Amino acid sequence: MPQRLIRLWIALILPLALYGCVLTPGRFVSTLSINGDRSFAFSYKGEVIALDPKKDFGKGVGDLPKSDSEPGEPGGETESKSMSFLRPVSAETAKAVAETETRNKAIAEALAKEYGYRSVVYQGKGVFLIDYAISGRLTHNFVFPFNADAEAVFPFLVIELRANNSVRVKAPGFANDSSGDKTGMAGELGAASKLDGVFTLDTDAEIVSQNNEDGANRSNGRQTIRWRATPLTKDAPSAVLRMRPQ
Repeated sequence: MPQRLIRLWIALILPLALYGCVLTPGRFVSTLSINGDRSFAFSYKGEVIALDPKKDFGKGVGDLPKSDSEPGEPGGETESKSMSFLRPVSAETAKAVAETETRNKAIAEALAKEYGYRSVVYQGKGVFLIDYAISGRLTHNFVFPFNADAEAVFPFLVIELRANNSVRVKAPGFANDSSGDKTGMAGELGAASKLDGVFTLDTDAEIVSQNNEDGANRSNGRQTIRWRATPLTKDAPSAVLRMRPQ
């Protein structure tokens, strides 16, 4: 997916994100196998983290509490931090936490009903354990995850069929691009520090292009590309494959 299309796509989903659910990867292992005959298999096993866009989008945009006192003075930053543990949780905060947990449990139920989810366990505090696997033929574009009931709007993986008998693979969720050309939203919402996984692409098709500097490993007529995803990963895994004529 070209950078300009990703930026346009993110711009289109931002309004929905403010009301829906943004899911980002935590610790994971994910594998995508695409064959020249357009058969494919995809799996994701590990953590998925649900963010609260309404809360997290406000961070860093001038909503920090202000004080006329200097740090260390009465009412200043040092005193504020040291005394914060004495402050009772407000009823409003407790209600917001309860509503978030209820929403996340509903997300788990919605995902568990979708084909491909072998296991969905909500562990609390926005963390899900996911075991997902699906296979079939690439007769149309594929996006993971997407669930209308859960209103999950940010994809980890996008497979796009092209008119020239090629397939383009892009994994925006498996990177933390904090530059002007954002391929991911995890950094924007403060979840990038939890990104820790491996994404592997396996194929017997021709690799037209890919962005892993280590290249592809060849064995028994197949090629394998392995990307490591960490908080320092800036470039989303991507590749273009040429399918065999149908």
